Amino acid sequence: MKLLEGKTAVITGAARGIGKAIAIKYAEQGCNIAFTDLAINESAKETEQALLDLGVKAKAYASDASDYEDTHRVVDEIIKEFGQIDILVNNAGITKDTLLMRMTEEQWDLVIKVNLKSVFNFTKAVQRIMLKQRSGSIINMSSVVGVSGNAGQANYSASKAGIIGFTKSVAKELGARGIRSNAIAPGFIITEMTNKLPEDVRKEWESKIPLRRGGTPEDVADVCVFLGSELSSYVTGQVIHVCGGMNM
Repeated sequence: MKLLEGKTAVITGAARGIGKAIAIKYAEQGCNIAFTDLAINESAKETEQALLDLGVKAKAYASDASDYEDTHRVVDEIIKEFGQIDILVNNAGITKDTLLMRMTEEQWDLVIKVNLKSVFNFTKAVQRIMLKQRSGSIINMSSVVGVSGNAGQANYSASKAGIIGFTKSVAKELGARGIRSNAIAPGFIITEMTNKLPEDVRKEWESKIPLRRGGTPEDVADVCVFLGSELSSYVTGQVIHVCGGMNM
């Protein structure tokens, strides 16, 4: 028996990177996948095909997760197509890194809107479906910098810390209806974004991690499988660090 057989997951920002890794792992465990990205480009189509090849129902949706009305529209479309939503993975996010003294209002607003408001938008839209079902798992992608902060990332850290407070509040509100809400705080994960860092910077990062390596998107996806499945049926309101011991 596959861990997510018969379930349907909505994953935001899943055309590439960590979101794609989660979608693939979920499909391997028998989960049907509705995933969103800002635009349905080549990488989104490739991800959709990879999921279909794993024998599950899968569809990519163009959606601006930071737009309240657009989020409700896309969730309505997903429900018409899939009939249920058992897991929500709020993964969409951006960075606009710079020191506070150089940070513009626009850089602050955009990161908060895309990273934090999108979590409110999708949770709000999916909540009504999960309440009717009296079950569901909400998984929000935070970050170790949401816990410990990071120079040059005041906007990103604030958005990811906000996600943690939101996650815990939702866990308290919805627990009595069988809905769980947890956050994952990835550390230094090797993705397209971190691959752009100079080799010496990457090596320095890795030397500070007790497990002496950067994480992979699959490391994060494995924890997502745990949180989406019945293996974590008594886990809610928690922040699970996937960071190789970088934050303890």
